[in-house]
Amino acid sequence: MSATGVNQQSLEMPTANLVAEINRLRRKHDAVVLAHNYQIAEIQDLADYVGDSLGLSQQAARTSAKTIVFCGVHFMAETAAILSPDKKVWIPDLEAGCSLAASIDLDQLLAWKAEHPGAVVVSYVNTTAAVKAESDYCCTSGNALQIVQSIPEDKEILFLPDVFLGSWVQKVTGRKNMHIWMGECHVHAAIPPARIEEKLNEHPAAELLIHPECGCLTPYLDRVVRQNGSSRLKVTSTEGMIRRAQESTAGEFVVATEIGILHRLRKENPAKTFYPIANEMSCQFMKMITLEKLYRSLNEEVFAVTVPDSIARKARKAIERMISIY
Repeated sequence: MSATGVNQQSLEMPTANLVAEINRLRRKHDAVVLAHNYQIAEIQDLADYVGDSLGLSQQAARTSAKTIVFCGVHFMAETAAILSPDKKVWIPDLEAGCSLAASIDLDQLLAWKAEHPGAVVVSYVNTTAAVKAESDYCCTSGNALQIVQSIPEDKEILFLPDVFLGSWVQKVTGRKNMHIWMGECHVHAAIPPARIEEKLNEHPAAELLIHPECGCLTPYLDRVVRQNGSSRLKVTSTEGMIRRAQESTAGEFVVATEIGILHRLRKENPAKTFYPIANEMSCQFMKMITLEKLYRSLNEEVFAVTVPDSIARKARKAIERMISIY
């Protein structure tokens, strides 16, 4: 075993042989391989399904396969385990975490809830199972707005953990009784608003596809959209970006999210051109999973992701509420 925890034999195996072995092993284990949009291209290309965290967990729940290998980060594998309690769930690297999910833990949430008794807790899907279990709703970037709008206006809301997604939802809804946790994704927080203007000036025919949890969005709305209009601006989730790229008549797009999604966008839209808003928008956690680690996961049946039933039952309720409004 190498220092990185990858079998030395897999490191010496040609890529084509490695892929062939992965395919053999997933048939052996009756396994489905799920890959998030931010995974490296080689992982996306051999996955059975590529998508966002919620969509992949829904695929996991629907599949007849006995085993799920989740090529993403840990909270995503937990969500799959919650929705598929009768299946084995493996993740190729246990260290594949999430800076946003790590920004709030169970004790912090319980203390926050104690300060606001009776408040409705809305947790972004980028959270641990324990945090989900203490939430009333989970949400994605695709339905956070609808979920907040579905909550009676006289109800106080605790929105966590993404300050940028929460701020965008609060701005759009005008919700006054909404408290927002000060967490952030290290990738989406890094881009200054001026970068949007620079990129759109470089590509005047391009649409802008941007995540609501991008730190540059709200200042950009304040500074630019009110003056110049927002016809080029499309605020949407990762799957929303995929749909918009397919449906739009535009031939060029500036993409303001993690650069891994560019592979799928280009693959599914070969006649269109996609520009990253910044090449440094790369998540080191998402890029931890490699073909070698996927091979090891299948070959050695590691690493299992499980959620205690007492937590899973409570978390499942919040996730199911999210899906009902998706």
